[in-house]
Amino acid sequence: MPFSMVLLGLMNNYGYFRLDSWYLILIVPAMLISLLASISVRKTFDQFNRRTAASGHTGQSAARSILNKNGLTNVVIERVAGNLTDHYDPRTQRLRLSESTYGSSSIAAIGVAAHEAGHAIQHNEGFWANSLRSTLVPVARIGSTVGPYLALFGLILQISMLTGIGIVLFSAAVLFYLVTLPVEFDASRRAIRVLEEQGMLTADELTGARRVLRAAAMTYVASALLSFASLLRLILLSRGRSGRK
Repeated sequence: MPFSMVLLGLMNNYGYFRLDSWYLILIVPAMLISLLASISVRKTFDQFNRRTAASGHTGQSAARSILNKNGLTNVVIERVAGNLTDHYDPRTQRLRLSESTYGSSSIAAIGVAAHEAGHAIQHNEGFWANSLRSTLVPVARIGSTVGPYLALFGLILQISMLTGIGIVLFSAAVLFYLVTLPVEFDASRRAIRVLEEQGMLTADELTGARRVLRAAAMTYVASALLSFASLLRLILLSRGRSGRK
């Protein structure tokens, strides 16, 4: 039997399905917002992925031009499989563009590529939020995978210390999601500015790129909201359990 099913069975036996109204109040709305944000980014990307930029730049050439302009000739640009799997790896200084971005001359592709180049510039300049997020990565990974389980087991077994440790660990993951927001918004701001300065997109095309990047940013907002709602739920369940002792 899968571990998750065992956990759900324990929660049911201890009455958490009857008592946990916070799931419906906090988690369900946050999940719906996250779903809508995901649908929106794909719909917006598809819309502007059908419009070719007048400059003739591809995602790869736009990113290369931006990186070179900022003295980052050492950053390697790679093509990776998938759709919207674009990311910058600061450890290897490699900017990876998805198949839907790398060779495409669409407004959406150029906007996304410029955004990822913005992350490389952030790393090079030591942007405070980017540095803080990198510091939080190890503890956030532990907190997001272990924290919720420790907290739930603490609630089920009525071990307040275990619940507290789980909540503290998960709080680090929530902080990571919150710090991600200024990182993503700043990368998008840099992208739009440099695309305008280097003339890669016209004024009308820049409007489309802004819409794509704004929709993408909302997915990070939704993720932060969902993680915060999950943390708040654990805290409220913990207090509710303590109040019944």
